[in-house]
Amino acid sequence: MYNVKSKIATEFIDDQEIRETLAYAKENKNNRELISSLIERAKDCKGLTHREAAVLLECDLEDENEKMYKLAKEIKQKFYGNRIVMFAPLYLSNYCVNGCVYCPYHYKNKHIARKKLTQEEIRKETIALQDMGHKRLALEAGEDPVNNPIEYILESIKTIYSIKHKNGEIRRVNVNIAATTVENYKKLKDAGIGTYILFQETYNKKSYEELHPTGPKHDYAYHTEAMDRAMEAGIDDVGIGVLFGLNMYKYDFVGLLMHAEHLEAAMGVGPHTISVPRIRPADDIDPDNFSNAISEEIFEKIVAVLRIAVPYTGMIVSTRESQKTRERILELGVSQISGGSSTSVGGYVEKETDEDNSAQFEVNDNRTLDEIVNWLLKLGYIPSFCTACYREGRTGDRFMSLVKSGQIANCCQPNALMTLKEYLEDYASGETKENGETVIAKEVEKIPNEKVKTIVKEHLVDMKKGKRDFRF
Repeated sequence: MYNVKSKIATEFIDDQEIRETLAYAKENKNNRELISSLIERAKDCKGLTHREAAVLLECDLEDENEKMYKLAKEIKQKFYGNRIVMFAPLYLSNYCVNGCVYCPYHYKNKHIARKKLTQEEIRKETIALQDMGHKRLALEAGEDPVNNPIEYILESIKTIYSIKHKNGEIRRVNVNIAATTVENYKKLKDAGIGTYILFQETYNKKSYEELHPTGPKHDYAYHTEAMDRAMEAGIDDVGIGVLFGLNMYKYDFVGLLMHAEHLEAAMGVGPHTISVPRIRPADDIDPDNFSNAISEEIFEKIVAVLRIAVPYTGMIVSTRESQKTRERILELGVSQISGGSSTSVGGYVEKETDEDNSAQFEVNDNRTLDEIVNWLLKLGYIPSFCTACYREGRTGDRFMSLVKSGQIANCCQPNALMTLKEYLEDYASGETKENGETVIAKEVEKIPNEKVKTIVKEHLVDMKKGKRDFRF
């Protein structure tokens, strides 16, 4: 029985509701009057239900699809402007007790190099990331209560936050680890994490259990209800996502939006971010074994309709995707990207070899962070290293209320420009610095509040003199 406020996974992600939604969407895929009315109503930027969004995803009317893409771009610009938040993953350990059939970390894989970073190795990895210019990390670790207990994760977070190298520091640590208890989520909250991230992989219970045949992750309900426990523990910002290619994408698209609706209804605030990874080749894993791969065209449409359906939610795409793909979906809705990423344990200090491979998946965009920053600048974006909202307590419903009112731009634009200036002063190549200074000079004049504009200009001068970490 579908119940958006229920705390039971099979009730807020109800299989029958998803299948009825998919049937309704298929039935109405050429219903021009309905589709046109949905697009028109979505212009109020208050989002769409999972059923309404499914109709837009199913639509094969070319002119209406073009209207969708146009609206997605307009909504992206309204809420996020031309700012793109930068981050990098940091893999702590690839020890894992689960048997996930799509992941090289599965416990039966005997030829992947198993690694777990010591605190000294974490210190070196963090310095390497700081020396690139990163300020925001996403911690990754396999599920293994012996090798990767919560105490290890907490100690690692403490180590990362403690390191100040030259002008570098990590100001926000997001955490992507396995579903755990309310007690452990409270410990993560107390450790000062930013967003807790957990991908569902697929919302289809039967497929989920087949894809996770052994280990704690086999428990569909415990995994699917994890965000409720995290938010009960006081973690304000959570990030959800599916791994497209594992299951039928339309089913998971609907499930993803139902999960977002559930968090809004039951916990008072929806997800802070939604990630849209696609399955990639990896050690012992061949994507061709999964028959649900999605095309570039479908992937772009998923991003566009998600942006229309959940306009206030950040959207993340990693270096799984190519430069060409990322360029297209940036304008359609993505607001955060990784750069200069390694998906190997210890991969920032020492590059992996074929004989000593611990990567979770192949990276499709191998450019350095500086190359990606310069690329974004040339495209007219502002690469942002901002972490101000988290550090100023603008999280959860406080953050969402500012986004919905449009007031968040009063903070985001100045902070994006000032953190970009930090990057240019400390890490950028000559060409990137030149391009960045041009963008800052142009964009600072667009700050509508004259007092804020004056303060930003003063801080930009202060940063040339060596001062750092200004924020609104």
